[in-house]
Formats: sequence, C-alpha cells, structure tokens
Amino acid sequence: MLNFCLLQTQFDITKNAVLTFSLQVKKLGIVAVSNALLQDITCLAADRMLIFASYSDVFHAVARNKEVVHTYEGHKARIHLLQPFGDHVISVDVANVLIVWDIQSEEEYLQVVFDKATFAVSAILHPSTYLNKILLGSEQGGLQLWNIRSNKLLYSFPGWGLGVTTLEQAPAVDVVAVGLVSGHIIVHNIKFDETLMKFQQDWGPITAISFRTDGHPVMAAGSPVGHIALWDLEEKKLISQMRNAHSTAIAGMSFVPGEPLLITNGADNAIRVWIFDGPGGTGRVLRSRMGHSAPPTKIRYHGQNGEQILSAGQDGTLQSFSTVHERFNKSLGRGSINKKKSKKKGLQHDTMALPPITAFASEVAHQSDWDGIVACHQGYITCTTWNYQKTSMGIHKLRPEEFSKNKPVDIYATAVDITSCGNFAVIGMSTGRVDVYNMQSGLHRGCYGKERAHEGSVRGLAVDGLNQLTITAGSEGLIKFWKFKTKDLVHSTDLSSSPSGILLHRDSGILGIAFDDFSISVFDIETRKIVRKFSGHHGRINDMTFSPDGRWLITSSMDCTIKTWDLPSGCLIDCFLLDSAAVSLTMSPTGDFLASAHVDDLGIYLWSNRSLYSLVSLRPLPADYEPSMVTLPGTCPLQDVDVAEGEETCDEMVEYDSPEQLGEQLVTLSSLPESRWKNLLNLDIIKKKNKPREPPKVATSAPFFIPTVPGLIPRYAAPEQENDAQSKVVNIGVLAQKSDFYIHLEEALSTNKYAAPLNMLKDLGPSNIEIELRSLAPEGGGSVEVMLSFLRMIGMMLNKKYNFELAQAYLALFLKVNMFF
Repeated sequence: MLNFCLLQTQFDITKNAVLTFSLQVKKLGIVAVSNALLQDITCLAADRMLIFASYSDVFHAVARNKEVVHTYEGHKARIHLLQPFGDHVISVDVANVLIVWDIQSEEEYLQVVFDKATFAVSAILHPSTYLNKILLGSEQGGLQLWNIRSNKLLYSFPGWGLGVTTLEQAPAVDVVAVGLVSGHIIVHNIKFDETLMKFQQDWGPITAISFRTDGHPVMAAGSPVGHIALWDLEEKKLISQMRNAHSTAIAGMSFVPGEPLLITNGADNAIRVWIFDGPGGTGRVLRSRMGHSAPPTKIRYHGQNGEQILSAGQDGTLQSFSTVHERFNKSLGRGSINKKKSKKKGLQHDTMALPPITAFASEVAHQSDWDGIVACHQGYITCTTWNYQKTSMGIHKLRPEEFSKNKPVDIYATAVDITSCGNFAVIGMSTGRVDVYNMQSGLHRGCYGKERAHEGSVRGLAVDGLNQLTITAGSEGLIKFWKFKTKDLVHSTDLSSSPSGILLHRDSGILGIAFDDFSISVFDIETRKIVRKFSGHHGRINDMTFSPDGRWLITSSMDCTIKTWDLPSGCLIDCFLLDSAAVSLTMSPTGDFLASAHVDDLGIYLWSNRSLYSLVSLRPLPADYEPSMVTLPGTCPLQDVDVAEGEETCDEMVEYDSPEQLGEQLVTLSSLPESRWKNLLNLDIIKKKNKPREPPKVATSAPFFIPTVPGLIPRYAAPEQENDAQSKVVNIGVLAQKSDFYIHLEEALSTNKYAAPLNMLKDLGPSNIEIELRSLAPEGGGSVEVMLSFLRMIGMMLNKKYNFELAQAYLALFLKVNMFF
C-alpha cells in the first residue's frame, strides 16, 4: 500500500553511517555511490582497486565504488584500523588483535595478539620501500616495526612517553611523522632511530598529518578544534595557521600529489579543497561541499519548480539543497546578531550567533528585489530575513518596537508566514501577539487585536492567497480569522483541543489543524466549518504537508509513522512505519517527490510518488491495518526486493475490468480519437484544400524526324491537338465488387447482428468510410436493402446508447452522400 517509494537519495555528504561516496576533486561532485552496508561505517581505507569499509567486527571490500565483492569476518571486537598492504589487507580491532587477510581468498594469513597493557595499537603505517614491513604506534607511546611475511618483530622504538594518534609517511625515504596526544609532532628517521625535528601545537592531540609533494617542504597538521597548522620543514618553524578550517575536529587531510591542493574533512559534515597560491603560505578555500553539521529541524520546498529545498538545522544554518544536481546546493549561512563582529570573533567564540531556526516561510515573488525568507529562532524574540539570491542573511531584524532596546524574558516568536506577493511577513509571539511587517523596508505595519490576538501563545498562522484573511491559532483552543488590511476580527471558532500547528493550502482554501491529542482536523476557510476529522496517530504530530492539488494530507508523528489521508473520501489510504521519526515533511509543488527529515539524522530523504508512474491502490486501509517497516537508505540491502513485492500486491488490488456499458440510462462514447469521426462531414472541403491548383505537365520532347506535309512545296505538319473532351469517369454500375462491409450488412438483414460491420467501420479511416457509404447507393453498386440495413445498425447503436458520437457522425455522413437518392 506504499504510495511513496524511497529513493536512494540524501543530502548528507559525510554520512559515514551507511554509504561510501567517491568524489571528484576537480569539481567535488559525486562520481559514484556504493551499495548500502548493514551498519554504520567506523573505518575506511582504499588502495588503487578496492575500497575497504568496516562496521562492528566485519569489513567489506567494495569494487568499482559500488558493489561489495569481499567480506572478511573473524574479529571479536570492533575494528578501528585498516591498512591495505599489496595483495593483503591488515585490520586491527579494539581488543588489540591484528589480522592480515588475503584479499582474494578472504582467508587469514596472519594473526597477532598484543598485550593491551603494554602495547595498545593506535596507529598503523606501511613505510615506503620497506618490503613486507609495517610500523605500529601505541597508546603507550612506543613504536614497533614488524615483518608480516616472517611474523617477526624487527625493532622496537622506545617512543616519547605519550600516546601516538597518527602516523604519516614523509616524502623522504625512512622518515615518518608521528602525531602525539600532547600536540607534539615528531619527524623521525626510523632507519637510524633518530628524531630529526619536533613541533608542538597548543590545540590538543594531533588528528591528521599530510606533506606537500609539489616542491615545497611544508607539513600540515590537524587539531580537534578545527584549526590547521602549516610547518616549514627546512626552517623548522610555523609559517601559517588556518584557523576555523572546520567548526569541529579535523577528521582527515591529504595533499594532492604534485599539486598545491589540500583536501580536508571534519565532523561538521563538510569537505573542503584548499589551494596554496597566495603569499605567506596560507591556503584559501577553492571549493567545498557541505551539509548540516546537526540534524535539520524544518524543511520546505522553495519556488514552484520543485528543484530546491530549504533546510534549517540545529547548527543554526539555513541551506538550500537541489534535487537536480549537487552543484546547485548552497548555504545561506548562520544567523547572527552582528555579522561583522561574528566574522572577527570566529566560529569558536561567536557570542553573536543566533539560536537555531524553528520555523520559516519563503516566497519567490520579489526575491530578486528584497529578502524573500523570514525565520524565527528558538527562544528568541527577533525574527530574521534572508535573501535567497544573495545566499546570505538579510538586512532586517523584525521585532516589536517596545522591545527594540531591551531583550524580554520568556517572550519569543513561535510562528511566521509570508504573503504570496512577498511584501509582508506575519509573526506570532508566545504572548499571543501577532504583528505584520513590510519585507522591503522592515517597518512595522500593525498588529491584530487590541493588545494581543490570543490569550495563549500563537501555535500557527497563515495568510490566504489573495491577502484577504489572516488565520491564527492559539494555545487556548481558538482559531481566529482577521481581515488582513484592517486587522479586524471576522470570525472565531472554538476547537475541541489545543492546536499544535496549522497548515494552509492556499489554492483550495483548506486548512489542516494538528492537535495536542494527536488528532487532525481539516477546516474550510470559506464556510468556516470543519469538513474532515482524522485520528490514528499515537504520538505528537511533527509536521503536515498537502499534495499540490489539495487532495492528500500527509502527516508525520513521533510514533515513527507517515500517513496519507485522502480528503475527498475522508479515509487513510497510505501508512508506513520508519525506524526514525520524521520531524519535518514537505511535498514538491509538482507532486513528484516527498522530502522528509528525521530525528538525529543529518540527511534529507526523497520519496517518489509512485502514483505518477505505476498503478497504486487508493482504497481505504482497514481499521486494524498494521503498517510495514520501511528502512531508510543504507540500513537494508534488500529494500528493492521489498518495493517490488509491494508493487505486485498493489497491482492485484487495483485490477478492475470496466464493463462496456456502465448503465442503461447512461450514454457511452467510444474510445476512438477525434480524427476518426470529427471531420467526416468536411471531407470534401479538406480534399478541395489539398487539391493542387494545376496538374503536373510533362514537357513534350521534339521528334527526331520533323513531320512534313506531302506536296511539291515542303511544309512542316502542324502538331496534333489532344482531345480532352472525352470523360474519364467510368460508371462501373453492377460491375463493382462488393466490399467486406457491404457483405456483412447483407448478412445482417437476416441475422440482425450488427457487431461485425460496426467493428469494421471503426477500423477504417475517414476517406475509406466515405467510400463505403457511397457504395451503398444503387448508383455505386449497392441496393436499397443494404441502405436500410445500415440505418438499422445506426438505430441499434442509438438504442443501446454506446458509440454515441460515432452513430451521430456516421448518420450525418450517410444522409449527406445520399441526399439526392
């Protein structure tokens, strides 16, 4: 019964939970996406042919960036280190067990168990030119060099008494960079066990190290606070700091071989490419790809083309994701009280940052002239405007005038809406106050009610498509209708329970109301009456969305279900269960996709509307219907099979054979196209228009011997004139052959069965139909009895009331061609 089929699409670029992505450095676009694994990916490594990804105590080898070709099982604890090693791959788990695997046979080649008290493996490296050897770092600070082939410990490095966090091969042979938990970086020669140089960072443990290979002796080191330090290896000093490269810890970094490009990623769900082409040795962002660093709270489609989704996240940012291609994604930034001061203070100490956005509204009208998005923030009285064209925060801060100098306590904006013209923004407060602001100037344009519109807090508000009515819902259980211009109260309706939110479908004037008792009502704003009531959710209703035609209302709840309600029939037609509750829903203005955001999930998921391209049963679900579990992308590899089985079930349920005649009192038309019958009376006009003005003339060729007149005086003979007076029309009369249609009409005189001649006539084109009807007359080779049989066939069609338009057209043409009979 699934109307919406989940696509393998999500806007979460570093979601290491389920998928592996291959990105192209040139454009930073997705090249390939692998098949989903069963659990969250905890470790990732790659060689020139395969990608190795682990979760729990199992890891897989992925070929061609897509399908899993090898599976390696044998660990008893979670794997946290992977190292490709030629024809082998090395894995280390948290229980301090190291296993060397043969890649092709998936068999264990070697297993080494370390004592966790004396040597807990924390880093692994294969030094360049060191055949069959690996270097291991430990949490105790020591290093060990092992020969994997002979299973021998070749050398133990005493270390520096501090835990090793990372190992990185330097461009020079025998030289390795060692990152420690204290922030020290040791450049060590493992051949002579000699420390070449030592650096220190004050930002905590070293999380990643990389070396430039384009001729510049530079080493980059990452930190847990998102800063990157650049060290000059010749002068042994710090040359530059890239502060706030990421808002969270640097998870990985790598210089592109032979180029001044550094690729970094962090836990802030961002991948950035830095280029070092300026003075001072510092880098600048060349290109980046990022998503929300915290789960989104509200998503809405922007515009009428259904190609952009606006998303507000708990990280305080507002971003736009494209459903067409990721290159159209863009971030509108993070809300700030003072953007200039925020840029000076940086991300880590930004006291001017606004809280996360809880609700927003957007409109494309006039978005190129002024701000077209208005948003309210969590626990904050000031609402902000945003400019989609400039991809930045707007210039206006919308708040009541009496609170312009001081910040009130426990007063904040709860709901916003923007008019369809894009000129006005309506804002509801927790005190019950509702204000109107001009989006172009940011000026206050009035408020509803004398002091406030509701006794309780405003739970939702909406403005109709013609700017005639403003609808507000209060926590005291009232829905109020106001004149938009005069701010006068028009109507008030007492609800059965306190509303938790409202949603207006402007085209149809239908208002959806969600209540605190988990029920839903549909309100008609024209008649001011409740027209539908729905119940069935067992948790707080998080969000609602209408289909573009206003026929469906789709709701999501904390009971982890998404339900589709059919408004004309008042029934539940679709319901499915998720493993994570959807906090926000929005349906495309074109009706092809449903987008959802989920609890503790950074991605935005797209669901395709299967009713647009396949047969879907829209019958009401029974009262005891148990919804099936639908897993999100990547958590179930057999998802496509489940969808296929659902399609077969739906096809069986909607199988229906329509009778030829629905009722005796109804007139049934044929399914023939209009070109078969509509122009039957105008065939002579069509032929006249298509007739050429002059027939093609063939040039007469001169005779080889010029004819002469016999006589004494030679004279040329005059050319003979063609006689065109003779008619070429032959009256075939009784010589005409009888057609199949004519024969069937003759047989029907005795059998009184006209189905066969009617079906033959329906298969003919307009010109052939005219020829058949002309041949019924005696001068065309027919007879009066066959003409009478044709009229009986028309009478049968009219009596049975089917093929009604064909009967009219055939009878009109028959009377026209035989009017002089």
